[in-house]
Amino acid sequence: MPPLLPIDLLLIAVAAWLLIGLAGLAAPGNLRYISKRLFPLGALVGLALGATALNFLGSGPQVAVLAIGLPDLPFHLRLDNLTAVFALLLGFASAGISVYAAGYFRKGQGTAPGLLCLEYHFFLASMLMVLMADDAYAFMVAWESMALSSFFLVTTDHKHAEIRSAGYLYLLIAHVGAIAILLSFGVMTSGTGDYSFANMREQHLSPFWASSAYLLALLGFGAKAGLVPVHVWLPEAHPAAPSPVSALMSGVMLKTAIYGLMRVSFDLLGSQPLWWWGVVAMAVGLVTALFGVLYSTVQSDMKRLLAYSSIENIGLLAVGIGLALLFRSYKMPVLAALALTAVLYHCLAHAGFKSLLFLCTGSVLHATKERSLGKLGGLIHPMPWVAWLALVGVIASTGLPPLSGFVSEWLLLQAFLFSPGLPHSWLNMVVPVSAAVVALVAALAGFAMVKFFGIIFLGQAREEALKDAHDAGPWERVGLVWLAGLSLALGVLPSTIISLIDAATRQLLGTGLADRMKENGWWMLAPISPERASYQPLIFLAVITASLLLGRQLVRRLYHGRVRRSPAWDCGYVFQGPRAQDTAEGFSQPIRRIFETLFRMQSHIPTIRDERPYYSVKVEDHFWHWLYLPLARLVTAFSHLVARLQGGRIAIYLLYSFVTLIFLLLVARP
Repeated sequence: MPPLLPIDLLLIAVAAWLLIGLAGLAAPGNLRYISKRLFPLGALVGLALGATALNFLGSGPQVAVLAIGLPDLPFHLRLDNLTAVFALLLGFASAGISVYAAGYFRKGQGTAPGLLCLEYHFFLASMLMVLMADDAYAFMVAWESMALSSFFLVTTDHKHAEIRSAGYLYLLIAHVGAIAILLSFGVMTSGTGDYSFANMREQHLSPFWASSAYLLALLGFGAKAGLVPVHVWLPEAHPAAPSPVSALMSGVMLKTAIYGLMRVSFDLLGSQPLWWWGVVAMAVGLVTALFGVLYSTVQSDMKRLLAYSSIENIGLLAVGIGLALLFRSYKMPVLAALALTAVLYHCLAHAGFKSLLFLCTGSVLHATKERSLGKLGGLIHPMPWVAWLALVGVIASTGLPPLSGFVSEWLLLQAFLFSPGLPHSWLNMVVPVSAAVVALVAALAGFAMVKFFGIIFLGQAREEALKDAHDAGPWERVGLVWLAGLSLALGVLPSTIISLIDAATRQLLGTGLADRMKENGWWMLAPISPERASYQPLIFLAVITASLLLGRQLVRRLYHGRVRRSPAWDCGYVFQGPRAQDTAEGFSQPIRRIFETLFRMQSHIPTIRDERPYYSVKVEDHFWHWLYLPLARLVTAFSHLVARLQGGRIAIYLLYSFVTLIFLLLVARP
C-alpha cells in the first residue's frame, strides 16, 4: 500500500469532520457526549490538519480528482503552498475554538446540540474544501456549503426575530457575492467549457476581460470578507452567532475570501496585473479600514465592536494585496514579496487574536448575560483568566510588540516606506498618504481596544449582578490559552514563521524574503536589510520582562508597607460609585465629535422638560440608509408591480401568452 500523501491526509480531515458531525446528529440530545467528546475530537482533527499543512510547506503541488460531482464534472482538488498556509490557519485556529466550544455550548440555545454539532463540523469541512478546490464547480459547491452551514450557525438561537433577520441579511449578501464569483470564473474560462483552474491559468485574456474578472472577484470575495460597501451583514451576523461561531467566522471564514482574492489576482489571472488593480484594492481597503475602525470606536455592544474591528483588519489585508499588485505590475518583485508576506502574516495573526477576543466575549456573556458595555466593568477580579488572556488579544490587536499584530502591521508599513521607488509621480504622492491613513487606523484601533478592555474588565462593576460572575471553565481556558500562545509565538518568532510561509509568496510571485533574511539569523527580522529596518522581538520581550520584574522587586523592597491608600480625587464630588465612571458612550465622545460627519447619529440629551431624564446616542451606518434601504424600496415596488400581473384569471394569462407569441413572431421573422 503506497504511503498517504499530504493531500490524502487533508481529505481524511474533511471526512473526519463530517463523520464527527454525523455522530453528533446520531445522539441529538446527549449534550455531554457531544461537547466533551466530539468537539475535542474535532479539535484533534484541526491539530492534525495544521501539522500536515506545516510539514507540507515548501513542497511541490499535489492534485487529486474525486468522482463525486456530476458525470462530466468531477471535483478537481489541489494542495499547493498557498492552500497549505490557509489550511495551517484553519487547523490551528479551529483547534483552539473547538476546545473552547466543548465548554461553551449549553442546552436551550435554540438549535439541538446534535444538529449544532453537525453544522459546526460541516462548516469546518466546507472551508477546507474551498481551500483545496481546483475547479470552479468544486469551488462553488464548497463555497455555497460554507455559506449555508454558517447561516444555520448564525441563526442558532432562531427564536429571536433580530437573529433571523441577521441570518437572512448574511445569506443575501453571501449569494450576491457568490454570483459575482461565478461570473468571474465564467470570464476566466474564455468560453472553453473547461472550468478547471489549470485551464484558467492558460488563458491569455485581453486587458478588458482580465480586468472584468478581477473586479468581479473583488466584489464577490469582498462581500464575504466584509469590504465596504458590502459589509453590512458582518456587524449584524457576528453578534447574533454564538461566540465560537463568531470566532470561526471572523478568524477563519473571512480569510477564505482573502484566499480566493489572492488565488484569482496572483494565480489564475496570470503574472502581469495592471497597475490600477492595485490602486483600486488599496482605495477600497483604506476606506474599509478607516470605516471599520471608526465605527468600532463608538460601539457600546462588545461583539459589534469586535465585528467592526474585523472589518478594519480586512481593509488592511486588502491594502496589502493592492500594494503587492502595484509593485508586481511595475516589476518590483522584492517589494511585492514584502507586501504579500505582510498579508499572509496578518491573516495568521488576525486568526489568532480576533478568535481569542471573540471567545473572551463569550465567557463574559455566559458569566454576566450582558453584551452591553454600559452594564459591565470590574470583571478582572471575578474573571482573572479571561481578563489576562483578553489582554493578550487586545495587545496583539492594537499592533503593539511583542505580539503578532505588531509584526504584520510593521511589515506592511515597511512596504509603504519603500514605495517612493515607483516609476510614477502620481503614485509616489498617493502611496505615502495611504501609509499615513494606515498609521491613523492603527492608532484608532488602539483606542477601540483600550475602550473594549477598560470598560469590561477595569474599574468597578456597573451592575450588582456582576459580583456573581464566574471565570471560564477548564475547557474554555485551554482554548483561550492555545490562541494566546499562537499570538505570542507569531510575535516572537517572525523570522521562523516567514521562512515557512515564504513558500506561498514564492509560488505567487516567483521570489520571497526568506533567502534575504537567513543571513541575519532567526532572532532578527530584517525584511530588506538591517541597515534600513530591523526588529529583534526576543530581545524586546526579554527587556520588557526584565524591566517589569525589576520594577516589581524595587517596589517590594523599597516601598513595601509605606503606601498609603486613599480615595481617588473626584473634583470635590463625594459620590464615587460605579456611575461616576466613564461610560462607553462618554469614552468615545471625542471620536464622535471629530468624525461627526461620518456617522449617522440619533441622540437624546436630558432637558428640564423630561419627566425621567435620560441620555442616549445611537450610531447607524450611512451605507445602510444611502444604499440598501433605497434598493430595498425599489425591489419592493417592482415586486408589487409584478404581483399585479398575477390577476388569477386564466383569460389574462392566455392574453399574455398571445401577446408574447406575436412579439416573438415579429422579432424573429427572417
